[in-house]
Amino acid sequence: DALVFWGEDQVKRRLSHRELHEQVSRLAQALKNCGIQPGDRVAGYLPNMPETIIAMLAAASLGAVWSSCSPDFGVRGVLDRFGQIEPKVLFCADGYFYNGKSHDSLAKLTEILTELPSVQQVVIVPYTRAQPPLDGLANATLLSDFMAPYPAGEIEFTRLPFNHPLYIMFSSGTTGVPKCIVHGAGGTLLKHLSEHLFHTDVKPGDRLFYFTTCGWMMWNWLVSGLACGATLLLYDGSPFYPSGNILFDYADAEAMTIFGTSAKYIDAVNKAGLEPAKTHNLGTLKAMLSTGSPLAPESFDFVYQHIKSDICLSSIAGGTDIVGCFVLGNPTLPVYRGEIQCRGLGIKVEVWDDDGNSLIGEKGELVCTVPFPSMPIGFWNDPDGSKYR
Repeated sequence: DALVFWGEDQVKRRLSHRELHEQVSRLAQALKNCGIQPGDRVAGYLPNMPETIIAMLAAASLGAVWSSCSPDFGVRGVLDRFGQIEPKVLFCADGYFYNGKSHDSLAKLTEILTELPSVQQVVIVPYTRAQPPLDGLANATLLSDFMAPYPAGEIEFTRLPFNHPLYIMFSSGTTGVPKCIVHGAGGTLLKHLSEHLFHTDVKPGDRLFYFTTCGWMMWNWLVSGLACGATLLLYDGSPFYPSGNILFDYADAEAMTIFGTSAKYIDAVNKAGLEPAKTHNLGTLKAMLSTGSPLAPESFDFVYQHIKSDICLSSIAGGTDIVGCFVLGNPTLPVYRGEIQCRGLGIKVEVWDDDGNSLIGEKGELVCTVPFPSMPIGFWNDPDGSKYR
């Protein structure tokens, strides 16, 4: 398998590497035929499903720049992001499932398109309905129809500079309109490979899972696992529906080897009184990753006592601005409760006081003092680089 997908509505699908290659090949041809060229933006308003990865890979093969938002974003949240980058093609699912309910995305899409004149082609991915209505959606077609004229073949990768833009990602927007952060292909891949291969011990055949939406950088991090020969396990929906055991059910059913999540999720599983070590086998699971916020010492205890005693638990920390980690795990070192194991390879992380003096064993500001591969190549709409500097 290249991709395995579980949707909350109990849809289960899998794609082999051959099937993934064929789908990317066909979609790349369709995008090229509708005028996509290097540097054009292609956007996704999609759940964490196989079609999202297929669309990203197809866009990247042409040198287009991919950007995505989770379907739970409201109209203004999407426009604050996509309105700045002016995508030429927009992929959108007809809806999504969360906490046992189906949510429609097409009504929101109609509003979005009225304020997004750059979009020349809308591609609808059926998910909650087999034949979603396209009434009132200008320049819209179903994904199957968009790809139908094109047979699978070799993918013609456009040759481009090492750090040609790959992703546009967005800051949180808590202090104003989200900033559009541009990441390059080469730097992103180098950073992710170092984190997967050396810090997480991802090997060919591993079955890599991260609970994420397409609006969080961990989705981009997860997709790079394909470069290591890992199978990507995708999940979309609530991690507590129909019960808090659903992700551990997934781990057992699909022989998950690496389980990525958030500190908030681990705390919620603890507070729910769940004990996966008693209710599940989890025999294939070798590593668990936690990010999003600091992992409390008590959560370390919970993982080892009630999830699995012989697992490598890595608390990791980074950000959208580097599409990776500053500090993370090391499978060759001991794990200490409440601590992060090491700096990222090639990341000169220090802690400084207010005067710029390096500190050891004291609180201060986390800084990185030398350049590294996954630094942003800039902000979108910043031609002279003044915003970045």
